[in-house]
Amino acid sequence: MTDDENRVAGLVLAAGGGRRLGGRPKALLPHRGRLLVEHAAEVLRAGGCAGVHVVLGARAEEVRARAALPGCALVDNPDWEQGMGTSLRAGLDALAGTDARAALVLLVDQPGIGPEAVTRVRRAYRSPRSLVSAAYGGVRGHPVLFGAAHWAGIAATATGDRGARAYLKEHAGAVELVECGDVAEAYDIDTEADLAHLE
Repeated sequence: MTDDENRVAGLVLAAGGGRRLGGRPKALLPHRGRLLVEHAAEVLRAGGCAGVHVVLGARAEEVRARAALPGCALVDNPDWEQGMGTSLRAGLDALAGTDARAALVLLVDQPGIGPEAVTRVRRAYRSPRSLVSAAYGGVRGHPVLFGAAHWAGIAATATGDRGARAYLKEHAGAVELVECGDVAEAYDIDTEADLAHLE
């Protein structure tokens, strides 16, 4: 691993309130004997990320009390109810104060994405200008890697639940797609029916 690769930080977006799950924050859902937020942080760590930041929002105090997140930097997003875009901004703001050269972003509600996909996306990092996305059958998905040169532009356009979608669309020609469909499943835990994916 090069010195620059050592500076790809992991960023878990875990602030959502689980509105369609009866107000159960996704970070606190159980999966394989632990909480989803613990699972996501471990996936980033196992995938080789240098340092993991976790953005909290809904019931943040309860998540802090219940989740075992050793070595993770916990970032509070007081504006979490306005959507994922605010969490992405909060996370990138927190990383701006570190020596990270890129942020590898994973959503807390996608437990079908494991360390293999994270490793593939991380290894595609070349410079702070890198934009890399996992792809599933050629369709862009998560996780996504944002080189530090893009953070300000992403933060300026991240609104509501759209996150970085508008920025990535605008810079589509610069996004390197890394196929991960053979090692990961990009389903979301959004509704009661989706809870069947949890183990």
